[in-house]
Amino acid sequence: MDLNRNQFLLIGLVVLLLGLQLKMVDTYVLNAKTSEIIAKRMADKKATTFQPAQMYLAAQGPPSLRRVEPPKWIGYSLLSVGAVLVLHALSMKKPGG
Repeated sequence: MDLNRNQFLLIGLVVLLLGLQLKMVDTYVLNAKTSEIIAKRMADKKATTFQPAQMYLAAQGPPSLRRVEPPKWIGYSLLSVGAVLVLHALSMKKPGG
């Protein structure tokens, strides 16, 4: 399957915007359901389980939410790959022409 100019441009813009988002946000806080799924997969003993219908007492507190801090180099690498894809798409000839 050959990719044409429009597909390269779309992929490049998505990767570029994803890299920009990773550069602008320092930490992502996952919701309770996702934190529970990751805790089960990674066998993390300190994460608490969360049931949506479960009522929490004031002394118990909310369930622990997982934080994700992506390394700084990921944002830079996605920005550069996205820029290369966009520039490559702009250098290609238009489809159908």
